[in-house]
Amino acid sequence: MEVLFSLAVAIFAGLMLSRLAKLLQLPAVTAYLVAGILIGPFCLGAFGVHGLGFVDKTCLESMNVICDVALGFIAFSIGSEFRLSNLKTIGKQATVIGIIQAVSATLCVDAALIGFHFIFPEVLPLPAAIILGAVASATAPAATLMVVRQYRAKGPLTDILLPIVALDDAVGLVLFSVSFGIAKGLISGSVSLISILLEPIIEVVASIILGAGIGFLLSYFEKFFLSRAKRLTLAVCFVLLTVAASSLSFNVGGVHIAFSPLLTCMMVGTIFCNACDFSESVMDRLDRWTTPIFVLFFVISGAELDLSVVSDLMVVLIGVVYMAFRCIGKYFGAGLSASAMKCSPAIRKYLGITLFPQAGVALGMASIVSSAGLGEIGILVQSITLFSVLIYELVGPYLTKISLIKAGEVEPETKPEKLKAN
Repeated sequence: MEVLFSLAVAIFAGLMLSRLAKLLQLPAVTAYLVAGILIGPFCLGAFGVHGLGFVDKTCLESMNVICDVALGFIAFSIGSEFRLSNLKTIGKQATVIGIIQAVSATLCVDAALIGFHFIFPEVLPLPAAIILGAVASATAPAATLMVVRQYRAKGPLTDILLPIVALDDAVGLVLFSVSFGIAKGLISGSVSLISILLEPIIEVVASIILGAGIGFLLSYFEKFFLSRAKRLTLAVCFVLLTVAASSLSFNVGGVHIAFSPLLTCMMVGTIFCNACDFSESVMDRLDRWTTPIFVLFFVISGAELDLSVVSDLMVVLIGVVYMAFRCIGKYFGAGLSASAMKCSPAIRKYLGITLFPQAGVALGMASIVSSAGLGEIGILVQSITLFSVLIYELVGPYLTKISLIKAGEVEPETKPEKLKAN
C-alpha cells in the first residue's frame, strides 16, 4: 500500500511541477527531477511520513525495477532511430562524431584531474582521476530523448543527435572498462589485459548479438497479430524480456561475460524498426503508453540525487573542474569532428551542448566503482559523480532545449501540453 501511495505522489508531484516549468519555459524533464528532489529523502521524505514522499534509500531501491524498465523503453526508442534510410546519410558522420566526442571528453577530464592530482595528491588519488575521465564520456539518453519528444524537434541536428547518444553508450562502456582496469592495476600493482581489453569488447559484441536476436524474434512474432493493441502488447513484452535477459552475467574460462541493458535494448529497437513494415505505428503507440513510466523514472531519479554531497567543499571543487573540462571536451570534440565531417553550421555550433546532460549511465559506472572494494577512492568517485549529475540533470535539459531552438529545429512558441510526449 505504501509503495502505491509513493508512486501516486511521485506522478502527481511530477505533473504539478511540469505546469510550473511550463510557465518558466523549462523542459518537463527538469520539473520531474525537481519534483523528485522535493519528495525525496532530503526534503519532504525526511519527515518520515510514508505516502508524503520517499522516506529513505531503501524505499527508493524498491523502485529499481521501474527505473530498469524505463531505461529499457528509452533505449528501445532511441534504437528505432537507426533506420537504414537515415544511416545511409548520417551513419558515417554519427559514428565518427560519437567516438571522437566521447574520447575527447575523457582526455580533457583526465588531463585536468591528473594535473589536479599532482597539485593536491592527498585530495585526489591518481586512480580516481583516471576513472572519472572515463565516466565523463557518458551522456544521458533519457533526458535528451524526452526533450526532443516534448518539443517535437526535427532537423539535421536532431537526426544526428539521437544516433550519437545511442553510440555513446558503447564507446563509454569500452572507455570505462579500460580506465577502470588501469586504475585497479595502479592500486594492486598488477594489470589484467583480459579485464582491460577483452571483457569490454565481449560485452559490447554480446549485447549487439543478443539484441539483434531478440529484435528479429519480435519482428517475426509481430506479423501474427493484426490488432494494434496486441502488437503494442507484444512489443512491451519483448522489451521487458530484453531488460531481464541483459541483466544476466556468467564466467567462461575465467572471462566474465555480461551485457549492457541500454545497448541491448537499442539493438532490439534498431532491428525492429528495419525488419518490421509497421514498426512506426507500433512505436507511435508505445511512445504514448510509456509516458507515465518516464515521469516516474525521472521523479525517482531526482529523489535519488544525494544533496549531502554539496556539503563537502573538496567534492564540489573537484566536481566543478570535472564538469568544466567535460563540457570543453564534449563541445570542442563534437564541434571539430562535425567540421571534419562537413556537417551543417548548426550541428557544429550546438551539437556539443546537447551532449552535456549526464545521469543514469554515469551513476551506473560510479556504482560499479563504489562496490569494487576500493575504499575511499570508490566513495570519492561516487560523490563527485553524484554532484555533477545533480547539476547536469537540472541544467542540461534546458541547454538542450535552447540549442535545438537556436538551431531552428524547435519553434519557441510550441505548446508542450498538446504534444504526445508530454
